[in-house]
Amino acid sequence: MKQSMGSEELKMVIVVRTDVKMSKGKTAVQVAHAAVECVLKCLENTSCRDLVHIWREQGQKKIVVKVKNLEELLNIKNIAEELDVNIALIADAGLTELPSGTITALGLGPAPSHILDSITGHLPLL
Repeated sequence: MKQSMGSEELKMVIVVRTDVKMSKGKTAVQVAHAAVECVLKCLENTSCRDLVHIWREQGQKKIVVKVKNLEELLNIKNIAEELDVNIALIADAGLTELPSGTITALGLGPAPSHILDSITGHLPLL
């Protein structure tokens, strides 16, 4: 993501699978994992680092949406990768409700809102 941001709105989108049965607390933790991992990955990448700082200054906008299954989530991941959007694929550690390695969520961004909308704008809010 090497575009000039100017005053363009940035956000993060977290995509959650609904076919994985998780409690509300577990879902919240998976969303948090995705958001934190996105920020950490972006801070490690010089072409993305500035986006984190701008996104923070803009209020750290986050949207949480849902997909029906793993296939749909991985399709979103592939599109995001093609567009050079920072991603974080979250697989559960298996310590509580889910088997180890269960993919639960995908974090995207921070990135320009119009780019994330082109990838996830059709998805319903969680």
